[in-house]
Amino acid sequence: MDRQMNIRHLEETVGHVSQGERHIAEQEARVTKLRREGHDTAEAENLLRLFREMQTQHVFHRDRLLKKLGQ
Repeated sequence: MDRQMNIRHLEETVGHVSQGERHIAEQEARVTKLRREGHDTAEAENLLRLFREMQTQHVFHRDRLLKKLGQ
C-alpha cells in the first residue's frame, strides 16, 4: 500500500474513532437513563459493549497506521 493510500485510510479511521466516541457517550447516557427509570438495560448494555469492542478495533487500526506512516 502506498503512503497516500495509508494517509487516506488514516483519515477515515480517525473519523471512525471520533464517531465511535460519540456513539459510546450517547449509549452510556441511554443506559443511565433507562436504569434510572427502572427499565431493563440488557439490550442497551449489549449494544454499548459492541460499540466499545468496535472502538477498540478502530483505535488499534489507527495506531497501526500511525506507526506505519512514522517509519
